[in-house]
Amino acid sequence: MGHLIYGNMRIEFEDRVLAHMQIVIVNKLRRAESFAVSWRDANEIGDGRSAIWVDPSIALYFKFDGPVAPDIDREWILQLANSADSSTGLIVTDRDGETVVGMPAIGIALSGRRATGANGSAGGATRGRRER
Repeated sequence: MGHLIYGNMRIEFEDRVLAHMQIVIVNKLRRAESFAVSWRDANEIGDGRSAIWVDPSIALYFKFDGPVAPDIDREWILQLANSADSSTGLIVTDRDGETVVGMPAIGIALSGRRATGANGSAGGATRGRRER
């Protein structure tokens, strides 16, 4: 599982999904466009939906688990890009159009150290979780 790290939020996605998201997101940001990205929440956090507002001024980092870049599917890229260009923003779906599950992560190891959020805490991924 790779991670999309945005500000102090970390969301886990499969590497193949993340690679396709990266292409679409980077293309939007290259044009200085802000937009929403949404996904289905994992059962562990309530099986709802979450979304972030992506803005070029906020740090964004893609961390892939595997050492080899996955094959890119042009049709899937077009599907995601069309979604990103719509009023709903980028709804993260798989190749078949099913909404992808994203899982907020508490922290990841980078260079042998635990990653921290913008406020220096290791648990910066709580934003967007539903309290029960």
